[in-house]
Amino acid sequence: MKKFFKHSLPHISLFKSHPNLNKFFGKLLHDPNLWHLNRHSLAGGMAVGLFVAFVPFPGQMLLAAGLAILFSVNLPLSVSLVWVTNPITIPPAFYLAYKLGAMLLGLPTQAIELDFSPEWVFHTLANIWQPLLLGCFVLGAISALIGYWLVIFLWRLQVTRLWQIRRANRLLKAQKRKLAASLKKNLNSC
Repeated sequence: MKKFFKHSLPHISLFKSHPNLNKFFGKLLHDPNLWHLNRHSLAGGMAVGLFVAFVPFPGQMLLAAGLAILFSVNLPLSVSLVWVTNPITIPPAFYLAYKLGAMLLGLPTQAIELDFSPEWVFHTLANIWQPLLLGCFVLGAISALIGYWLVIFLWRLQVTRLWQIRRANRLLKAQKRKLAASLKKNLNSC
């Protein structure tokens, strides 16, 4: 699992040399805890990234970086995961968030046509912002919890598998030593 994340996450130099990240966070980016690949750092990075992915405001990457620094979790993972919501997935994700928020608040849902013009933002968004924010918060929290526990579970599963392989190899070596000793004893007795 560690190898998977090591090969699939962006390199540290990409983050340390990013002008906006350096502008906002400066020397905080040089904390080695932000780059560790251990169970808690990756699970926390997963939770931060998935939660921030559902924040319906621009600047998600900076927010994810700030929270990763605050909670001392894996920064590349948390920043990368905000792209779960991208231009293709934002409309269905935010529509689902709006429907969920309206249901939780007991409000009737409105038929919404997505148009990101200033008029749409001021008129339509003004009417749906409360259920949208609540739905985004709930979906973000649920996905963060699922992501966190999924990493913990998969990490534990891999560690268990590696221990089983190591144990099987030790048993195999012990059997080979016994067999070699038995053969040596039989050859010496002849």
